[in-house]
Amino acid sequence: MAQNFKAKSQLARRNLAHAKALWPAQCSKLILKVLRELTTTFGFSVASGELRIIDGHWYVTHSGLLRLANRRLCNSIRVEPVHQFSDPTTNRWVFKSTVHKSRHSRGFVGFGDADPSNVSPLVRGAEMRVAETRAVNRALRKAYGIGLCSVEELGWLSEPRKSFPASGASNGSHSPNGSNGGPTRLRDQLCLLIRQYNLDPTLVKAYAADFCGTQTLKDASRDLVESFIAHLSSSAKEDLNGLICKLNSYSRPLEVKQ
Repeated sequence: MAQNFKAKSQLARRNLAHAKALWPAQCSKLILKVLRELTTTFGFSVASGELRIIDGHWYVTHSGLLRLANRRLCNSIRVEPVHQFSDPTTNRWVFKSTVHKSRHSRGFVGFGDADPSNVSPLVRGAEMRVAETRAVNRALRKAYGIGLCSVEELGWLSEPRKSFPASGASNGSHSPNGSNGGPTRLRDQLCLLIRQYNLDPTLVKAYAADFCGTQTLKDASRDLVESFIAHLSSSAKEDLNGLICKLNSYSRPLEVKQ
């Protein structure tokens, strides 16, 4: 018991240090107090990318929930598509996930949906995987009593709903980021880097647009996006703290009241 308490105390100190380094502007006393409670109760690790601060609130990640399930010796996670609510032609998917904490425990059920209107532009084309992840996250949060929303469950409702052409359709025009599956592959690479190094996706997009010399990332050419991904990967490997400082420079400034 004493050894377990010591380990959690050490993890709490590491989490506080990492949080202050990653999100210096958002680490208020309340935020750090909540972090300490999350560390003590669930053993989440900031350095491992299991927690994120977004707009002054803590969110748990998919990797954090899976590691928690592993630590708690979760018996099974079953996932299946809900066909009556899914529509592959419009990239709309709904999944059902059932988590059994032990062999004889009752199942905890969670549903997850995804379509082009409620996922990040960075993962357009991967709606099926997003829906599956969201379903697993909701079921795990119910099973282990986690009140935090997960990062992957966040929708992108601030963006207007757009219509997307069916796969393989072509009118002779080309996407700014390429064609024939290219955009999805580049988005996947960028998302992987963001998750691997626990980066803020909003700041990464702002940095990417600046790097590419465009107003938004989606306006950049495929070559520019590839160059940015290579640059981001190299920067993260060589000097992660320097990259985080660079990204923080793209934080939205506080509005000054006149």
